[in-house]
Amino acid sequence: MISFSIKKYIIHKPFLFLILLFSSAYTQAQFFPVKHYPKDYFIYPVDARISLAANFGELRPNHYHMGLDCRTNQVVNRPVKAAAGGYVARVTVEPFGYGQAIYINHPNGLTTVYGHLNRFFPALEKYVKEKQYQQEKWNVDLHFPPGLFPVKQGQFIAYSGSTGGSMGPHTHFEIRDTKTDKVLNELLFGLPIPDKVPPTIVRLAMYNREKSTYSQSPEIFSLKKVGGDYTTIESIIPVHANKISFGISANDKQSGSNNPNGIYEAVIYLDNVPLSAFELDSISYAETRYVNAHVDYKTHAAGGPYIEHLSRLPGYPQGVYKDINGDGVIELHDFEIHHVRVVVKDPYGNTSVLNFKIKKESPNEDPDPVANNKAIEFQTGQVNVFENQHLQVYLPPATLYDSVAFSHSEKISDAPDAYSADYSLLSGLIPSQDFFTVRIKADKLVLENLKDKMLIKQSWKGKSEVSKASHNGDWYTAKFNNFGDFELIADDEPPVIRVDFQDGANISSYHTIVVTPTDNNHVIKNFRAELDGKWLMFTNDKGRKYIYYFDGHCPRGTHELKISVQDEAGNKTEKNYHFTR
Repeated sequence: MISFSIKKYIIHKPFLFLILLFSSAYTQAQFFPVKHYPKDYFIYPVDARISLAANFGELRPNHYHMGLDCRTNQVVNRPVKAAAGGYVARVTVEPFGYGQAIYINHPNGLTTVYGHLNRFFPALEKYVKEKQYQQEKWNVDLHFPPGLFPVKQGQFIAYSGSTGGSMGPHTHFEIRDTKTDKVLNELLFGLPIPDKVPPTIVRLAMYNREKSTYSQSPEIFSLKKVGGDYTTIESIIPVHANKISFGISANDKQSGSNNPNGIYEAVIYLDNVPLSAFELDSISYAETRYVNAHVDYKTHAAGGPYIEHLSRLPGYPQGVYKDINGDGVIELHDFEIHHVRVVVKDPYGNTSVLNFKIKKESPNEDPDPVANNKAIEFQTGQVNVFENQHLQVYLPPATLYDSVAFSHSEKISDAPDAYSADYSLLSGLIPSQDFFTVRIKADKLVLENLKDKMLIKQSWKGKSEVSKASHNGDWYTAKFNNFGDFELIADDEPPVIRVDFQDGANISSYHTIVVTPTDNNHVIKNFRAELDGKWLMFTNDKGRKYIYYFDGHCPRGTHELKISVQDEAGNKTEKNYHFTR
């Protein structure tokens, strides 16, 4: 195969005949390594009708969906089975994420993961609970040696549920490379999930790549079907820039399901020459936030649809992308008609094709806002710094996916606990891969008793988060990975604790004790419960309420329950309750 080593794919009429000579060599090319995954090693892991609520690579806020969401007939407590023989290597329990999850290592070097579980099989359930009491922690990450909990293919390992970040009953299922911990596309393993449905291509987007993707809104083109393939409503798309790129909105479905899931692969061609491609397989959790560079983050964050870039943004390592001839950005140097083809596939090889034409026209008058306003432009792949007398911002090299004109503004904060102005840094429409540092100088005296109670608060469109700030003199520092509005605040208000019974009550008829702590900044950092001086385990699924389910750790009789809660600033509340059962 002949490959090109130019940075961008440039159309220049005198050399077009050479391109056409090479085009046939690329038409059936395999741009990604051929998969040699075992096709009949794993069985479907849930005792329920085979149906998916989500697939691998489906687009989610700040991450790719990293597995299959297997439906459980819309109920919890369906049996979950080991997809192959091996041993339980790990168990995690957490309020968000996969809730209660099992990891099984297999002899072929792969690991399967089963998430959002309700209960483990009895021996494992007992062992995990013992470890939780030993460690005095409900949320645990336990690792096991090979001989402790061996399992056979099809063996019952848990009941399905909806724990953690789940919005409804299902089981999350993954297949990982044990050595690298990269998650593999489960639909490439021959699981009995029928699919003869090709992907649906919904819309086309075009970007002017002479400027940042974050300083524009894409041109959107509606599509129609002609002869089985998609094409644009416009017969020829006029181009008013020298450099352009494209994105698509697309989805995929399995046979017998109307649920729109994510696509697997897309390749863009110009005049039959492949430029760039992406394929959603073999992604680690360290890489999953790069979904914010794969999609047009700004458009989606502003309330628009997901659009997947067909060219790699400069701040995204190749990752899921393959640079074939350049990076998918097209440079037009003539005024001829050119043909663009986008080929979209699912893991089963079902294929949809989008064909359209482009033609360069005279450029629109679109002055560069950076040049005209003398704005600071933050670049990818380098340290970016802004500072003035009251504010400092430090972005590590891996923070940005595309260049962006740095903008900031300030206004007087109306918050009674504010110790600074309210600073707007860029916008919540700009994504960040890495954590960046924000330093704010207090604009009024911080009393000594408050210096260790200071927070920096980030907010955007009604959502907020706080981070405890370290201090050096009058400067306070914290790290974030979302842009928006920032202000320095003091927090000396302790959390509030509520329980679901009156102090001294007889709760013999109760099956649980429910504790609901609240905080003025909505962060409960530490929670501890003791019954008669001994640690008592409360679950915290989804981070809302803390629940104790009565068991042998609370026998009949009169008891004292001590609850201790701490917030992000370090404020602590303790309460003692008495009850009889």
